[in-house]
Amino acid sequence: MALTFRPLTKTIGAEVSGVELSRPVSDVDFDAIHAAWLDHTVLLFRGQGDVTAAQQVAFTRRFGTLEMHTLPEFTLPEQPEVFVVSNVVEDGRAIGAGRSGRHWHSDSQFLPVPSAGSLLLAREVPPEEGDTLFANLVAAYDALSEATKQRIDCLKTLCSRIRAWPISYPDRPPLSEAQKHDLPDVIHPLVRTHPETGRKSLYIGGHVVWEIVGMEVEEGRALLDELRTFATRPEFVYRHRWRTGDAVLWDNRCTLHRATPFDEDRYRRVMHRTTVVGACPV
Repeated sequence: MALTFRPLTKTIGAEVSGVELSRPVSDVDFDAIHAAWLDHTVLLFRGQGDVTAAQQVAFTRRFGTLEMHTLPEFTLPEQPEVFVVSNVVEDGRAIGAGRSGRHWHSDSQFLPVPSAGSLLLAREVPPEEGDTLFANLVAAYDALSEATKQRIDCLKTLCSRIRAWPISYPDRPPLSEAQKHDLPDVIHPLVRTHPETGRKSLYIGGHVVWEIVGMEVEEGRALLDELRTFATRPEFVYRHRWRTGDAVLWDNRCTLHRATPFDEDRYRRVMHRTTVVGACPV
């Protein structure tokens, strides 16, 4: 079957057909997938339920070096590159990070070198709810007024995993002193240039984007809220209703995403994520 790409919306996302990630992907097909990823920012691969953890790792690694998550207790023992997002508890232990990403964010923006992209594979999903929203920050930046672009183009943000942790995860234990030591605050540009496409996008993350450098805290947060509200307007957003076996690849350098709630008392949800290391934002 020939490789095809069908746009999911006018501004973000494409569904990929004609590829099985459980089989070797040719260089020609991979180059086409990579180009489509850069163009659409989010790619959907349906029917990938046969993909093993090792195969997921191997395919993701073709995009670059893989990131090891800062919460290793939620990775697969046999494949530590795979981070598990799940509400399932077995033998009194959570098998993955529960209630993750319920706010708009870009993965690992709190690191000095944040991730380039993430691939999330649905192993078990609830029959209703539990969707994921994705927003195209290139399209949002392009739609800003010239006056706003001039105002924000040279601004920098302070990103803090430590300060954001109790807000993002009020139901989880506090970070240990060792974890805090490994997660110092970092400075990133509010507008970043994509290292592969050269396009500008907002880089406004979620709670970890704590303040705008050189601006009064409340003034900076008001500007960040204004930009996030604009960037997550319906015309820039794709809402994905998961099916078991779906794999979604997104570009963390120029998108936001957010998980939506589901009935965790009634349903199981198990997702496997692999993440590609990026470059220092500029």
